[in-house]
Amino acid sequence: MGRALCLVIALILGPAGVRAAEIVARVASVVDGDTVVLDGGGEQVRLVGIQAPKLPLGRAGFRAWPLAEESKKALQDLVLGKRVTLTFGGRRRDRHGRLLAHLRGEDGTWIQGAMLARGMARVYSFPDNRSRVADMLKMETRARTQGRGIWGLDYYAVIGPENAARAIGTFQVVEGRVVDAAKVKGRTYLNFGPDWRTDFTVTIPPGTAKIFRDLAPLTLKGRRIRVRGWLKSYNGPSIEATHPEQIEVLAD
Repeated sequence: MGRALCLVIALILGPAGVRAAEIVARVASVVDGDTVVLDGGGEQVRLVGIQAPKLPLGRAGFRAWPLAEESKKALQDLVLGKRVTLTFGGRRRDRHGRLLAHLRGEDGTWIQGAMLARGMARVYSFPDNRSRVADMLKMETRARTQGRGIWGLDYYAVIGPENAARAIGTFQVVEGRVVDAAKVKGRTYLNFGPDWRTDFTVTIPPGTAKIFRDLAPLTLKGRRIRVRGWLKSYNGPSIEATHPEQIEVLAD
């Protein structure tokens, strides 16, 4: 099993043109709510598209996020010791060398979907790995509306633009109305207040016009949106949106 699994993974990730659609393996252990280790070789797999509450994992000074143990337990119940099918929809390894995959149980359960439905994770996407994000956002919204799992805690609550400055350095989901939209030197700015120097802003980097074509960011002025990402301090609190799935346009 071990050698065969390693061979299959090598084929998937190896020379150009050798791109299998999926692999099947058994889960040997669960690291946290979005990471597992495969039997036969110890390959780690990051469940692409979701972010579960984080455990310290040996990091000095790092405190576990609320419900981190519960999230890990939920994933264990779904996959530990069981065979899963890995499918790929974009970049196949992250910078830590982990496989980036969607997991499906033997009974057909989509594992990412199950974690989101239970409120044990939230959507966390990247521009080079965007498959199934629309479906995941719907499942997250349903769990959040029902207050399941993490969505029953203030720690993970959707925040307003006025509270963004208090959350610099954290991953947040921010919801509010775009006051103004402008493009300056190729970068698009969605401003949520009258003072762009201090109020919350979403920025869209240059060179992304094609990927954002269907969203048309400059037309979002006056619209209510929900945006997710890491909050940074740049002329006030800001989130950089590198792909359209980070932005949900809401009904007025």
